[in-house]
Amino acid sequence: MEKVKSVEILVAITVVLALLAVLSTTPCGAKDITELRFGYQPSTHQIAYMTAMDLGMWEEDLKKFGIAKITEHEFPSGPPEMIAMKAGELDVAYVGTAPPITAIDKGLNAKIVAAVQINGSAVVLLQGHDVERYTSPDDLKGLKIATFPPGSIQDTILKKWLKDHGLNPDLDLDIVSMGPGEAVTAINAGAVNGVFLPAPYPTLIEQKGTGKIVAYSGEMWPNHACCCLLVSDELINDHPELVEQIVRTHINATEYNKEHVDEAAEIFTKKIQGSEIEIVKKSLENWDGAWISDPHLEINSTLEYVKVDYEMGYIDKLLTEKDLFDTSFYDKIMEGPAPTPEVTPTLTPPAPPPVSTPVITATPTPTPTPTPTAAPTATPTPPMPGFTAAFAIAMAIAVACVILRRRV
Repeated sequence: MEKVKSVEILVAITVVLALLAVLSTTPCGAKDITELRFGYQPSTHQIAYMTAMDLGMWEEDLKKFGIAKITEHEFPSGPPEMIAMKAGELDVAYVGTAPPITAIDKGLNAKIVAAVQINGSAVVLLQGHDVERYTSPDDLKGLKIATFPPGSIQDTILKKWLKDHGLNPDLDLDIVSMGPGEAVTAINAGAVNGVFLPAPYPTLIEQKGTGKIVAYSGEMWPNHACCCLLVSDELINDHPELVEQIVRTHINATEYNKEHVDEAAEIFTKKIQGSEIEIVKKSLENWDGAWISDPHLEINSTLEYVKVDYEMGYIDKLLTEKDLFDTSFYDKIMEGPAPTPEVTPTLTPPAPPPVSTPVITATPTPTPTPTPTAAPTATPTPPMPGFTAAFAIAMAIAVACVILRRRV
C-alpha cells in the first residue's frame, strides 16, 4: 500500500511539473494568434508595408510564428487609423508619429517600434493669383487650405509653421480637414486655394497643371519625423519574438526600396488604385523625404510634436519618450542600443521653390540589406511552444514509467 501511495504521489508531481513546463513556453495569459491586422495609408511614405506585402515578406517571415493570415485596412489619414486601433481592430499600424500621441494620451496602448520615413509633404497652391503672389507664409492669409485632420502630422506641422511666422491658424486662414483624394479633387475644382499633403499628391497636382508646390515640409520643419511603425502593447507583451520579426521585416523592406526605387514606385502604383507610374516616379525624384527604420532618428521631433499638441489642446499631458517608444526590438536587431543622434538639416534646392533634401549627419547603426531578388531570410528563431510542451510531457511520462517499473 505504501508503495502504491508513493507511486501516486510521484505521478502527481510529474504531471504538475509537465504542466509547469507547458505554461512556461508562452507569456502568462498570452493567447496564440493566427491573424495579424495591419493599417496603412495610400502614400509613398509607407511603401515599406506595401513592398513587404507584394514580395511575400510578411507571409513568409511571420508564418514561423503561426501567422496564417494578414489582414490589411487602408485609411485616408492617421487619426481615423488610430480610432480603429484603439477600438481593437488593428495590431500594427503604419502611421505618422503625431496621431499616436493623441491616441495614446486618450488611452491607446501601443508603442512606436521603428521609424518609417522623414519629411515628404508639401504645400501646393492653386495656379494663378495664389501662386503668383506667394513669397512667404504671410501670403496665405485669407486662403482656404485643405490638409489632414487635427492631430495628424500635416495638421501639426502646418499650424506650427504658421505660428512660427506670426499667423493664427484659427483666425488668419481657413484650414479644412480632408483625406488625400478629397483634397486633390477640391483643388482641381478650385474649391480650395491650396493643400498640404504627403507624397505623391503634391507632384500629382503639379503634373496635372492645377497647382504649384510653394513649400516642402522639410523647409517648414527640417528633417521632421513623419511615419512610424506602431504596434499594440498586447502584441509587444504577449508575442515579443513576433514583434521583433515585424521590425526586422520592415527594415528589410525599407532597405529593398532604397535599392530599388523604380520597383518601389511600381509596387505603389499596383497597390493604390488610380495612381500613375510616371507621376509616382517623378514624385520620388522630387520629394524631400527619406525612408528610414531607426526609431532613434524620430524621437526628438516626435517629442516636439507632443509640446505643440499640448499647446493646441489636443492632449491633456506631456507624454514622454517612454510613453511613446519601445526601441528595444530595433536595438536588439542592431545588437545594442543606438544613441539618439542630432540631426542637422542640409537644404539642397534643385529648382525654385527650394526643395529640402534631408541629410542626416549622424551615422546611425547600419541596417541589414536584403538579397535584391528574394525576400530576406534572416529571421530570429521563434519559440516552438507546441514542440516544447510535447517534449516536456513525454519526458515526464517516461521518467514516471521508469520509476513505476522499479517500484512495482
